[in-house]
Amino acid sequence: MPITVVGSIAYDAVKTPFGERERMLGGAAVHFALAASFFEEVRVVGPVGEDFGEAELDVMRRRGVDVSDVERIPGGRTFFWRGQYGWDLNSRETLDTQLGVFEGFEPKLSERSRSSDVLFLANIQPDLQREVRAQLPEARFVALDSMNLWIDIARDSLVQAIESVDCVILNDAELRQLTGKPNLLSAARELLSWNPLGSSPSAGGARGPSVVIAKQGEYGAALITRDGFFALPAYPLESVIDPTGAGDSFAGGLLGYIAAHPSETLSDELLRGAMAHATALASFNVEEFGTERVERLTAAEISQRVQELHAITQFSGAPVELRD
Repeated sequence: MPITVVGSIAYDAVKTPFGERERMLGGAAVHFALAASFFEEVRVVGPVGEDFGEAELDVMRRRGVDVSDVERIPGGRTFFWRGQYGWDLNSRETLDTQLGVFEGFEPKLSERSRSSDVLFLANIQPDLQREVRAQLPEARFVALDSMNLWIDIARDSLVQAIESVDCVILNDAELRQLTGKPNLLSAARELLSWNPLGSSPSAGGARGPSVVIAKQGEYGAALITRDGFFALPAYPLESVIDPTGAGDSFAGGLLGYIAAHPSETLSDELLRGAMAHATALASFNVEEFGTERVERLTAAEISQRVQELHAITQFSGAPVELRD
């Protein structure tokens, strides 16, 4: 099933303890699209300025990504973000943000983008997320990402956006902030209660979230549904260079896997497979700066890493006699 993603297309400047890049391709929609493109056709919606090069668009085109809805704004400047990571790569300092053409972003979706069965609403203003969601009323699966800024200044709008999607992808601190609950599980359960009809995406239409994904950085990610809980550690890496875009690559792997199984219901088995592939994609993203590693990535490498994840997360459940 084709996938539409609406979000930022950017230039990033990043410094970590292991090096730096002054101007590299970035943005949530880009990282998502490159990861999801290993599973299905992806259609990207987002604005760029006159300064955005064809070479950067070609990075997506080479992966078969449809960039026909990338809007170039005459006289505009592309969204720019500068950040720095210390030795704790779970946290970063934003040094400069220049919204450029993203400040006045009004998503324009072609009929082709509106016909996608899967939709990812990347981290943009909640009112825009709701507007885009309304343009794909028949989408089979819709997921949303957000951030602490929107929780602070646009919570009511964000709650309404969440009530219109099937899956919410946030980090665990954002989940607690949004719901006012003290821990991950209670926060996720609270968010799942925002589904007014208590139904699943397979029933058709949007009824509120039935899936919550909690991103936990180097510690992995957790999947919470009404019926279960599942967690995976991050893939163990000896060298992590740049975590920028890892969460969006994770989302791309997750939704890409779901899109690649159009005839299957949203079962626990399907979601666990999606989590494994999402974790693998995110692990490749952090091995080099920006999109550098994912640009060279192959399907065989992804499959191998998924198998390795499977091996390291298995254990024997053989019973043992315990002492009182």
